[in-house]
Amino acid sequence: MIFDKKTINKLAMIGQRASFGLVLYDLVSEIDDLMVLTADVSTSAGLDRFRKNFPNNYIDCGIAEQNMMNIAAGLASENFNVVTTSFAPFQTMRCLEQIKVNLGYMKNKVTMVGLASGLVLGPLGYTHCCIEDLSVIRSIPNINIISPSDTLETAKATIACLKNNQSSYIRLTGGANRPKIYEEDYEFQIGMPVSIIQGEDILIISNGQMVHNAKEAVNFLREKKIYPSLLNFHTLKPINENNLVNIIKNYKLIFTVEEHSIIGGLFSTIAETIAKNGINKKIIPFSIPDSYSNSGNYDYMINMFKLDSNSIAERIINELR
Repeated sequence: MIFDKKTINKLAMIGQRASFGLVLYDLVSEIDDLMVLTADVSTSAGLDRFRKNFPNNYIDCGIAEQNMMNIAAGLASENFNVVTTSFAPFQTMRCLEQIKVNLGYMKNKVTMVGLASGLVLGPLGYTHCCIEDLSVIRSIPNINIISPSDTLETAKATIACLKNNQSSYIRLTGGANRPKIYEEDYEFQIGMPVSIIQGEDILIISNGQMVHNAKEAVNFLREKKIYPSLLNFHTLKPINENNLVNIIKNYKLIFTVEEHSIIGGLFSTIAETIAKNGINKKIIPFSIPDSYSNSGNYDYMINMFKLDSNSIAERIINELR
């Protein structure tokens, strides 16, 4: 797939899920052994056209995610390049034992895609909202974890994971018509964060949909003569500790912004690295508390947890006073 401006704009308009389906549709002619498994979510995953045109490369396992992961592991053991997808809480926690044993322990390579993670399914409550998936999957060895910031990064992450020799979990956040973070093609590497804005003294680290909110906050802060750097930390696992340490040591204050529980996600990843390497830096998290709140639409919940750009900017200003 060629990521020119026309393609990038098209991906941005159709959203992460449809972009994911479009990439697989494009890749199936290149990857003969590609198998896509869903748990009754072909439409939600943008895979209807793929299902209709490539029935031999597609299996709908029904609402049976544990069985889906067992089938995926069996296909992977026979050297198929397997992708599985369902809504994030069901792709991860409902079939966690199968992921642990068949992928993490037995090292069968499967690329898992969690749809609509974070808070975007807020009207359905915390059965469908997913604020725990990163912490759960991070605890299992031999699985890459990627949270793309926009639709272009979703496409590039999908391609990278299919080419990688290890299982991966791709976490999709936000809704359709997502704002672009990248206006043009760039080099994506699993485990290597991307500098979005270069500033001084303050470093904001984010991933997923929150990169956009953090970017808007940075633009507001720059109007106030405050110049933070913004780092898109798309890969939670594996991380290049030396690279992260070299970045962090250049700043006086660090903020993390994530659409996930404060436990086990981006804040934990950065804080663990700081502690392990004996770095004396203050780190302040923007995240979701260790509790289940009221449900509501996406904007309501983002604002409630003060993950909107205005709240991010205001808190940073207050921390600098």
